[in-house]
Amino acid sequence: MQGRAFLDDRGVVKVTGADATTFLHKIVTNSVQDIPAGESRYSALLTAQGKLLFDFLVVPLPEGSDAGFFLDCLAEHSADLLKRLTFYKMRWKIAIEDVSQSLGVAAVWGTDALVAIDGGVAYRDMRAPGMGFRVIADRVALAAQLGSTDATAYEAHRIAQGVPKGGLDFPYGDTFVHDANLDFLHGVDFKKGCYVGQEVVARVHFRNSARKRILKVRFDGPTPSPGTEIMMGEASIGEVGSTAGSEGLAMLRIDRLEEAKAGGTAVTAGEARLEVTVPPEFVETAAGVEKRL
Repeated sequence: MQGRAFLDDRGVVKVTGADATTFLHKIVTNSVQDIPAGESRYSALLTAQGKLLFDFLVVPLPEGSDAGFFLDCLAEHSADLLKRLTFYKMRWKIAIEDVSQSLGVAAVWGTDALVAIDGGVAYRDMRAPGMGFRVIADRVALAAQLGSTDATAYEAHRIAQGVPKGGLDFPYGDTFVHDANLDFLHGVDFKKGCYVGQEVVARVHFRNSARKRILKVRFDGPTPSPGTEIMMGEASIGEVGSTAGSEGLAMLRIDRLEEAKAGGTAVTAGEARLEVTVPPEFVETAAGVEKRL
C-alpha cells in the first residue's frame, strides 16, 4: 500500500563541524561513518547503564557527511537531545542546533516517488525493508504539501513493519537496546568499538540473554488500549503498545511466551486473546541452551 504523511511529531537536530563524524561515532550505538548517499543510520544515545535515552535517524547533510548530519528525532526530545549532546561536546570542533522550528520530516512508503521540496534531503528509513523513505525539508512547505494527509496511515504502516515507537512501545530511560529490538532494526554496530553504554549492550548480545522483545500481535476481541497488561493466566508478561485496528505491537517476555505455548495457556490483554508473531531469530536462552521459538 502506498502512502505519505507529514510527521508532525518529529524534530530535527543539526550537528556540523570538522569533528561531527568522530564525535557522534564515539557516543552513539551505530556507526555514522561512510553512510551511503540517500540512506540513514538508525541509532541511539544511551545512559552509562545501557538504557535508551534517545533514538533517531542519522542523516548526512546535503553536502555530505563531511559537513555534518541531521538527527531525525522525536520533536518533544529535540531540546533535551541538544542538551545531552552539548554535555559531551567538550573540545570537539562541532556546532549543535535544534532546527525543529524551521525543518520538518515527512514519510513516503510503497513507492519510489519522493516528496519534491526545494532544498529537501531524501533518505531511506533503514529500520525495516518496507519502511520506505523520509524527507527533511522546510517545515512550512512540508506541512502545506502533506499536512492534510492522514498520519494514522503511517502509524498503521509502521506497526505492520514491526517498527516500535519510543514513548509508546517502550519507555525512554528504562529500556535496554535489545528490549526495543534495536539490534534487529539495524540500530547497533557491534564492531565499532566503545560508546556510551556499550559494555552492557555487548554483554547482552554476546551472551544472548535478552528476555523481553517488542513483538507484532493480533487481537482476537476488542482492541485494548496502549498500556494494557498482557496476561498469561494470572501472570503479567508484558503490555500493549501501538495499535492499528486488530493489530499492534507489544513488549513481551519471550521466555514466558514459550511457556504459554508449551502449556497451551491463553495470552490475553483485556477482553482480547492475543495471537503473537515471534520471529525465529528471537532466541530464548532461559534454560541456558539456545532454542528457536
